[in-house]
Amino acid sequence: MRRTWWIYLIGVLGLVAVAAPFLWMVLGSFKTQGELLRVPPTWWPDNPTTQNYGDLFNKASFPRYFLNSTLVALVVTAGNLTFCSMIGYALAKLRFKGRDALFVLVLATLMIPGMVTFVPLFVLVTNAGLANSYPGLILPFLVSPFGVFLMRQFFSGLPDDLMDAGRVDGTSELGIFGRIMLPLTRPALATLGILTFLGSWNNFLWPLVIAQTEDKYTLPVALALYSTGQNAQNYGLLMAGAVVVVLPVLVMFLAFQRHVTKGIAITGLK
Repeated sequence: MRRTWWIYLIGVLGLVAVAAPFLWMVLGSFKTQGELLRVPPTWWPDNPTTQNYGDLFNKASFPRYFLNSTLVALVVTAGNLTFCSMIGYALAKLRFKGRDALFVLVLATLMIPGMVTFVPLFVLVTNAGLANSYPGLILPFLVSPFGVFLMRQFFSGLPDDLMDAGRVDGTSELGIFGRIMLPLTRPALATLGILTFLGSWNNFLWPLVIAQTEDKYTLPVALALYSTGQNAQNYGLLMAGAVVVVLPVLVMFLAFQRHVTKGIAITGLK
């Protein structure tokens, strides 16, 4: 124990380094503009105020942006949970010609940087008439190679005897997947769900180029654009907007942290 005190010290210092900026942002969102510009700066607000949040939701269109981000993130997450689990199950448990080649193709797509496919994807979505629309924001991300790989690895570790027992009982293949195999993958589904939601909620570049009018902006895009022009110096408002962006993801991660950790650990052993 005495020999490892420095490990705990490094861990505490790392925790402080990570948490301090977030705590400063939260506390700053309750400060007035004058207090935020004070030198030397204050840590705790002298006179806490919720005016920044009131201005955020009353004067700006943040309720609309929040609704857009929520809609896109929930639909993308639901699509990944549905389609990635189906594809992963097929690649892990069903026997068909070209299965292994298809899995290699999935692994190959994991090695391709997103910027390489960004322009072709943009041209495809635009030519399909989906620019500045919710389908344009959602459809390209309904399935992810990482999600397919994660679910395939988890399904591979489940015994085939469960499937054989279901077939003996006369259960259809869809029933075996939905009623027998899928409930056993809850840790992997929780992991995929939180990671997908996090990625979709924080996605900035794709909504920036696809959403061409303010009514289709998501929170990251709106916050980035709101930090320029006449609002660039309103630091309290910007901090309040950043808290609104970060808080839902943080709450969701804390709520499902146990499942996420378990899912990654178990999948990594396959």
